[in-house]
Amino acid sequence: MFSSKDKLFMERAFELAVESFDDKEVPVGAVIVKDGKIIGEGKNKVISKNDVTSHAEINALRDASKNTNNYRLNDCSMYVTLEPCHMCAKAAIDARISSIVFAAREPKTGSIVSIDNFLDKKIFNHNITYRFGLMENRSSKLLKKFFKLRR
Repeated sequence: MFSSKDKLFMERAFELAVESFDDKEVPVGAVIVKDGKIIGEGKNKVISKNDVTSHAEINALRDASKNTNNYRLNDCSMYVTLEPCHMCAKAAIDARISSIVFAAREPKTGSIVSIDNFLDKKIFNHNITYRFGLMENRSSKLLKKFFKLRR
């Protein structure tokens, strides 16, 4: 179901999540891939930037757009350690991301399979395929460790 390339890209997203953890941010990391190469990276910076939109996915989309000099990211895939929220999923649609692979489900705000099936809606002018579960346990453990330390 997941290729060695998928694992490599999710591993990099996980490294970014660990960096977020070390920065005392919710540990989520994301990468954008085109033609087998990472063109954008992001990690959570909500607290450090005092910016509710500074999610890992948004930061990865911004980085990829900057690096390609294009807000459209056609034929790109996003790898993220946590199921995207509605804001991030809609940003991926607007950027024309082709596919999303995420590690752990987010039972409180996950828009893809947990609280909604946002990407399955037929109302959008762009469709994104998705898969999940790659490195789910590692990502879940890191998130649980983060929130345990915060309580």
